[in-house]
Amino acid sequence: MPAPALRGVIAAIATPVGTDGEPDLARATKLARYLLDNGCDGLNVLGTTGEATSFSLAQRQSVMSAYAQAGLPLDRMMVGTGAAAVADAVALTRHAAALGFAGALVLPPFYYKGVPDDGLAAYIGTLVEATAAQPIPIYLYHFPAQSGLPWHPKLVRRLLETFRTRIVGLKDSSGDMAYAREVAAISPAFHVFPSTEAVLIEARGGAFAGCISATANLNADLCQRAWSQGDVAALDSAVTIRKLFDGRPLVPGVKALLAHIHRDAALARVLPPLAAFSPADNAAVVAGYDQARAKRVA
Repeated sequence: MPAPALRGVIAAIATPVGTDGEPDLARATKLARYLLDNGCDGLNVLGTTGEATSFSLAQRQSVMSAYAQAGLPLDRMMVGTGAAAVADAVALTRHAAALGFAGALVLPPFYYKGVPDDGLAAYIGTLVEATAAQPIPIYLYHFPAQSGLPWHPKLVRRLLETFRTRIVGLKDSSGDMAYAREVAAISPAFHVFPSTEAVLIEARGGAFAGCISATANLNADLCQRAWSQGDVAALDSAVTIRKLFDGRPLVPGVKALLAHIHRDAALARVLPPLAAFSPADNAAVVAGYDQARAKRVA
């Protein structure tokens, strides 16, 4: 299996939704192409920002297939394949492997809390065995605030020792930079992506493989200037945009601001249990974004 090539600025891309609650595949692929053409080194498809767990298995597979059928560069994308049911996770991971995605991003099976490491290792082992014929790289998705289950450092070491080159990296959405640095230090071959663009200058120095950020849907050009050129002023502007969502629901907010940027109200739709961004929050975020964009970046 070739070494993973995913690095740099990766947007946790939003998934547009139709009025019928189905993924809007035309808008999804259009947005993906836009982001790849405007600063993103790669994409994280069907993650938290992509509302993956609100879609059915068949819907998630349809999104993956649409990306492939659109001729998008799947070698620049990881796709979320974790699920509460191991059979669903297997089906999703096999589908991602067959299509040629660069990696599978795997949440722990999130319903049962407090499960032993043996159970989590068995879950990953099932995915590894099921994809042995098409050994897609596996990235662990660490988001304990949502999943209730951590990929803690001792377990990460165990998985790396057991499954070796199949486990290639981790997305850390915990916000705990001490944790991110600890797991990044486990092996130089283990690629860790914090979930904020604020780390990009540090990542550029080799601490991390880059970032996987929800707000890179909105500021990828600025993030890319920070990553590729070390442009601190651009990063400050990118982080200013990110901070617009402090204390506000992130996924509806990102989608509302995408609707503003692309002048397409349909991009603001979310699936239950998420709810639309409030008019007051929308006005504040749009004003803040337009102000950040109007400010000259040296």
